[in-house]
Amino acid sequence: MRVWFNRTFSSVATAMRLIRQEDRAGRYRLIYTAGSAGIAAAAADHFELEPKLKGEEYLAWCLDFCRRHEVGIFVPGREAALISGAAERFAAMGTRVLTVGSPAVLELLHDKARFYATVDLPLAAPPETLPFTTLAGFDAAHAVLRAKHGKLCVKPSQSVYGLGFAILDERRSSAQLLLAGEQYHIGLEDLRTGLGQLEDFRTMLLMEYLDGHEYSVDCVGDAGRLVCAVPRRKPMAAGTGQVIDPRADILAATAKLTADYGLNGLFNVQFREHEGRLRLLEINPRMSGGIGMACLAGPVLPYVALAGFDQGFDRIDIPPVRAGVRVAEAALPVVLAEDA
Repeated sequence: MRVWFNRTFSSVATAMRLIRQEDRAGRYRLIYTAGSAGIAAAAADHFELEPKLKGEEYLAWCLDFCRRHEVGIFVPGREAALISGAAERFAAMGTRVLTVGSPAVLELLHDKARFYATVDLPLAAPPETLPFTTLAGFDAAHAVLRAKHGKLCVKPSQSVYGLGFAILDERRSSAQLLLAGEQYHIGLEDLRTGLGQLEDFRTMLLMEYLDGHEYSVDCVGDAGRLVCAVPRRKPMAAGTGQVIDPRADILAATAKLTADYGLNGLFNVQFREHEGRLRLLEINPRMSGGIGMACLAGPVLPYVALAGFDQGFDRIDIPPVRAGVRVAEAALPVVLAEDA
């Protein structure tokens, strides 16, 4: 069976290697497409360059690609919401689309301001958050939240990999923070000065800062049912590795989120502790960058997600999660190509 991964994050290379490792019968032939060749291209059985198309033109190209290559399962990264909405068109040519959720759910999960407003999770409520798009909006939000919380942070409503996140520092300037080597911090007055120079900007969030351990939970869902979850506890200090920690409250919160949003396939949920309580940070409708570490705990999640979707989860064996395993990633140099 031909399985196609289109352009997505670099963790797809790890996912394809793991699928091949577990696919001992050689059932799946993995296809990958992207704007340029790279590590993921080398991990695929077949690689092609993607054209520079968007929207409906890209969708038309995807439909034609599936027809030409007789793709059995399509796992979209790029334009996942658009492709999910066209699942019946793909099915008509024999291609099943494996996405995390409906188009509406995918769009919601990418917008934290809207997503937080829909969350019903008393077990792990999101941080108190107010959106803003102007300096006046920031000042109003700051007046409300600073009266309740000792430390605040900002981040874009739509972002990946924590880009744009910063903790507000009310004592030091951004220059002082830079010289002190403080990452992910920004001086409050410097931020206000910068915002004041902009008429408006994309939606940003002002949030209470959560200061405890962070948990990254790599999951496989089956149309709203949590099939498997591997929580990793991240260290407070770098260099000590991550610990597989399948806490009951994390698993319960993750199962409820999976059911509430009808999640499917491979996705990631982020939590953080604060004042002794578990709090939700976000749901990423994709595999995490640390998916390889999670799979060291037993279940090889990319294979579980693919084989379960293909054959039915009742027909595959899923190993138990080994608690307490300490994991880490080591960078390895590779040769991508040699110039002629």
